[in-house]
Amino acid sequence: MATYRYRCAQDGVVDVRRPIGTAPATWPCPRCAEDMPRVFTAPMLSFAPRAQINAIDRAEATAGEPSVVTALPPRPASRRTPMAPPDPALRRLPRP
Repeated sequence: MATYRYRCAQDGVVDVRRPIGTAPATWPCPRCAEDMPRVFTAPMLSFAPRAQINAIDRAEATAGEPSVVTALPPRPASRRTPMAPPDPALRRLPRP
């Protein structure tokens, strides 16, 4: 999906997300319903790490409509190894 920018004379700039290559030359304004011409801008290229880009995309997706949480996240599995029973022979060793 790509973000295409259109400019309405009355209401300003509107961003529209459409599949790449399917943006028409004009788009109806969501407020006044007049046709808006497409504005060509620099592409949004990023050379940031993929994890950072994913975090930014998730934050942007929830900016208008936050996701609803219905339950707490699952607890992580315990990573502690069980302790071995104390060996009586080890009690006689000197302690630091």
